[in-house]
Amino acid sequence: MFQIGRSTESPIDFVVTDTVSGGAGGEETPVTQSTISRFACRVVCERSPPYTARIYAAGFDTSRNIFLGEKAAKWKNPDGHMDGLTTNGVLVMHPRGGFTEESKPGVWREISVCGDVHTLRETRSAQTRGKLVESESNVLQDGSLVDLCGATLLWRTADGLFHTPTLKHIEALRQEMNAARPQCPVGLNTLAFPSMQRSRDLTALEDKQPWVYLSCGHVHGYHNWGHRSEREPNALRECPMCRTVGPYVPLWLGSEPAFYVDSGAPTHVFVPCGHVCSEKSAKYWSEIPLPHGTHAFHAACPFCATQLGTTQGCAKLIFQGPID
Repeated sequence: MFQIGRSTESPIDFVVTDTVSGGAGGEETPVTQSTISRFACRVVCERSPPYTARIYAAGFDTSRNIFLGEKAAKWKNPDGHMDGLTTNGVLVMHPRGGFTEESKPGVWREISVCGDVHTLRETRSAQTRGKLVESESNVLQDGSLVDLCGATLLWRTADGLFHTPTLKHIEALRQEMNAARPQCPVGLNTLAFPSMQRSRDLTALEDKQPWVYLSCGHVHGYHNWGHRSEREPNALRECPMCRTVGPYVPLWLGSEPAFYVDSGAPTHVFVPCGHVCSEKSAKYWSEIPLPHGTHAFHAACPFCATQLGTTQGCAKLIFQGPID
């Protein structure tokens, strides 16, 4: 059994902190009050094949008792045993079709202390539980998402990771793209994706760093013209190729292999953060509604948790090849 939560006490195996949107590699933004439960959930794995893993809400504290907050929903089932939900809930979504290039989003459910599956409450902390879904179980599948109200976890199985691209594969794709010598169509200088170990600090960007106009997908080197907004220099820029106006951001190759649903070439960018991955991976994550706040859902970049655009979650990149 593995326990997950915000608490740093010894019974917790994996300490989870709130995910800050867009906080990958930049300055850490302090979270004033966490919404993640101290003892959020526990995962019980079987010791023999197929090593089935089941998830349960809440966890055992140092006195070996299930820890639930005072405001947590609790009830007695018809068979006499007690059950309950954590204060802000443990939500689980199993993708339809597994975690593959053919995957589609599933339905978000809430898991109880005893592992029963319920429909979502009206709000995350409502006292009234959702309806029991007897046809579904708490067994985690490859690609299952677990939301703890402040952080969303991705569950990958050993077999699933075996078929996932590795860091070496992603690095090879980066070198292959750079070997094609993409050029800025205006400055005609050669562009190159930086190594994945490089900082995302905008002040440290190199001249070869590729930038993109998110509204159209044209890839350029950085230039300082076409501004349409004085307040935010890169929020509204006019593409010199097609005159489309929109955000202008640097491109970064997504470096976490577990988020990829296939091994395809990095041809698409998440809008508006600028992370690049394969087409099917970009389209998959742009269709996943992740819980946000008390009752909202929105898609987010898996690499930095930035909320994706409501009308355009990802865009195809248009590179200019060398002219020589």
